[in-house]
Amino acid sequence: MFTAQAIALAEAGFHSVVYDLRGHGRSGGSFDAAAALDDLAGIVSGLDRPVLVGQSLGGNLAQAFVAAHHSLVSGLVVIGSAHNAAPLSRVDRALLALAGPSLSVIPASRLGRIMADASAVTPEGRRYALEVFSRMPRSDFVRVFAATASLLSPDAGYRTPVPLLLMRGEHDRTGNIASGMPRWAAIEGVEEVVVPGAGHIANVDAPEAVTAALLTFLAR
Repeated sequence: MFTAQAIALAEAGFHSVVYDLRGHGRSGGSFDAAAALDDLAGIVSGLDRPVLVGQSLGGNLAQAFVAAHHSLVSGLVVIGSAHNAAPLSRVDRALLALAGPSLSVIPASRLGRIMADASAVTPEGRRYALEVFSRMPRSDFVRVFAATASLLSPDAGYRTPVPLLLMRGEHDRTGNIASGMPRWAAIEGVEEVVVPGAGHIANVDAPEAVTAALLTFLAR
């Protein structure tokens, strides 16, 4: 899903490293947040203080990694992710608790289409999302969602210790990203890029706009 950005960054002279999370793409096994962070640590150990770029779950993982190992990275770009350190209201906690059971009762034959429509707004983005979600058993998706929720760690005093770029699609309606990311940007005093004509997977819906924002951030 980052192919367009990886190619453009390479053409601009940057070294891009992309990988599949456990339980995603061509990686086997079941997803586990702790194991995913260990995998990321192994990748980062072979690089010279990279800028981490993560979308959705990838953004939550990247936040957690930076919080624990900020000296190993030189920047963080988060696309369409909740803020790990944001306070959770009673409503937020209730919705998180209900999300897993709610996903479990959706017929497996419909889950891929529902998730694709929720993730993207362009025909290309929805085709990509449907292909990916259709390959993922419902039990795996519920496990991934639970792991994402486990990465949330409210801490009102926390500030990201490296340069930060926040990005979301104009039409991202997943979770509380549309309302939460502007608050996050204000707390951190950083730029929030809203990508026109994009949904949750903004880097697929609007690859050129996301690439342009990345290049601007890296140039700084």
